Amino acid sequence: MKTLKYLFFTLVILTGISSCSDSLDLAPEDYFGSGNFWQNEAQVNNFMVGIHKQMRDNQFMFVRLGEMRGGGYSNIDRQNTSLNELPIIENRLNENSTGVSSWAGFYGPILQINLFIQKVEQITFLNETKKKYLLGQAYGIRAYYYFHLLKTYGGVPIRLVPEALNGNTDPVALRKARASEAEVLTAIKGDISKSLASFGSSASPAEKSQWSPNASAMLKGDVFLWSAKVYGTNADLADAKTALQSVTGTSLQATFPIVFASNQKNNKEIIFAFRNLVGESEMQNIAAYTYSTFNFDGQHYKDSLASGPLLVDPLVIAASNSQQIIQRYAYTFELFKLYDAADKRRDATFYDYYKVNKTGNPPYAVTIRNTALVKFLGVISANKRYFSDDWPVYREADRLLMLAEIANAEGADPSSFIKQIRDRAYAPATDPKPFVNSSKDNNEIAIFTERYKEFVHEGKTWYDLLRMKTGNDAMVFKSAAHPFGVLDKATKAFEVRWPIEPAIWTNDPLVDQTPGYQTTKPK
Repeated sequence: MKTLKYLFFTLVILTGISSCSDSLDLAPEDYFGSGNFWQNEAQVNNFMVGIHKQMRDNQFMFVRLGEMRGGGYSNIDRQNTSLNELPIIENRLNENSTGVSSWAGFYGPILQINLFIQKVEQITFLNETKKKYLLGQAYGIRAYYYFHLLKTYGGVPIRLVPEALNGNTDPVALRKARASEAEVLTAIKGDISKSLASFGSSASPAEKSQWSPNASAMLKGDVFLWSAKVYGTNADLADAKTALQSVTGTSLQATFPIVFASNQKNNKEIIFAFRNLVGESEMQNIAAYTYSTFNFDGQHYKDSLASGPLLVDPLVIAASNSQQIIQRYAYTFELFKLYDAADKRRDATFYDYYKVNKTGNPPYAVTIRNTALVKFLGVISANKRYFSDDWPVYREADRLLMLAEIANAEGADPSSFIKQIRDRAYAPATDPKPFVNSSKDNNEIAIFTERYKEFVHEGKTWYDLLRMKTGNDAMVFKSAAHPFGVLDKATKAFEVRWPIEPAIWTNDPLVDQTPGYQTTKPK
C-alpha cells in the first residue's frame, strides 16, 4: 500500500466528522462535494486508503474491546503511576462508567464506508474487476466493524446507507432503535457474502495491509464460528470451516518472534494487519506497556535471585521517538507464569524483572514481580526507538486454532492443528508436553490456553471467553471448570455486553440501554 500518511491528506472527505447527535457520527463536515470528488480512479483509491487509515487509528480500541476485560490485565500499580482503564480491567462497568462511549466511535468509519459503497456502485469509469474488488474490501471492512459492535453491545442500530448525505438531515428522522442481535448478525453475514461475491476469483495480494479475499474468508470463519458457539446455530460450523479452509498462500513462520518483526512485514503468516512504518505511524500506546526509566533504572534485577547487576534500561526504552514512556498497563504475572520456560513465546512476549530486598542472607525477599510487553517493541533507527511493528488482525495461527475449535465442537480430534502451534512455540526443541486428545471440555480449555498465550495484545481474549465454552457455559463465567473465568454468572451474566452512556439515549430516545443495566432514560 502507498504511504498512508500522504495519501490521507488528499481525503478532505474524511478529514472531520461532526454528528447530527453527540452520540452517533452521521455526516462529515465537508465531504468535498460529491459532484466533484468521485471523478477518477485516483480519488476512489485514495478514499479506500483513508478507510484503511481509519481502521488503523482504531487499533487500540480493538485491543480495549477485545482484550482488556479478559483477565490478563493487572490492576496492581507496580511503578507508582496511575493505571488506565481500570473500570474495564476490573469488569465494573455500569451506565455511568461505560468504559467507552459513542458506540466505540465506529459509526463514523461506517458512514464513510456506506458513502464509498453508494458512490462506487454508481460510477462507470472503473473497469468491472477493479470496481468489484474495491466493493469487496468495503463490504468486508464494514462487516468487521459491525462484528465488533455485535460482540461488544449485542444489538445496535444498523445503518447501511449514508442517510445524512442523501438529503436527510433531520436529526429526528435520523433516529434509529437498536436492532436485535439476530438482525445485526444477519447484516454482518450479508456483508460478508457480498464481499466474497464481489472479490470473486481474485487472488489475495502480497500486500497484507489491504483488506483482501483472504481477510474476508477469515472474517467469515470468525463470524460463523461465533454464530455456532454463541447463538447455537450449529449448521454454521461447517460454513466456518469451509471459509477458513479457503484461505490460501499462508503458513506459520518458523519462529514466533519473526511474525511481528518490523523487517518481516507481509510474511507468510500474516493474513491482514494494520501497517506501521518508521516515520509514518507507530503502534498506539504500546510504550505504556513497558516501564518508566525513572521508576525502573537501578531498582530491578533480571531474576528473582538478584544474581546479576541492577538493570538500567535493558530494552532501550529511553530512546523512544515520540510516545510517553510510563507503565500505565500491565499484564498479570500469572499470565507470564502460564508459559513453560522453554516456550519461546514467553520471552518473545514479555521481559520479566524483579525488585528484591537484599537485606540479610539469601534467598532474598522479592517485593515486586513485573513484566514489560516486548512483542511489539519495534526498531531502533537513527538512535531512536520506533514502535513500528504491524498489528495483526488475522494470521495463520488464528486460522489453525479456530479450525481446532471447530474440530472439537464437531467431536473430532483437534490435535493436528494444536500440534503445529505448540511445535513452533518450542522449536527447535521438542514439545515437552504434547497435546493429547481428551474430552470436549478439556480440549476446549487447552485450545483457549494456547490462544491466551499466542495472541497477547492482539485483541482476542475477551471475545474468546465469550465464545468458548465447557458444557453449556461460556468460559467467561467463573467456576471450577473455568480456570480463566472473570464474571459471576449468578449476578453478572448481563455484563457480557457493554452498557451505553446516557448521552446516547438523550440524543436518540429510540435507543434502549443494554439489557440488565440500570437506566434513567427520560420518558
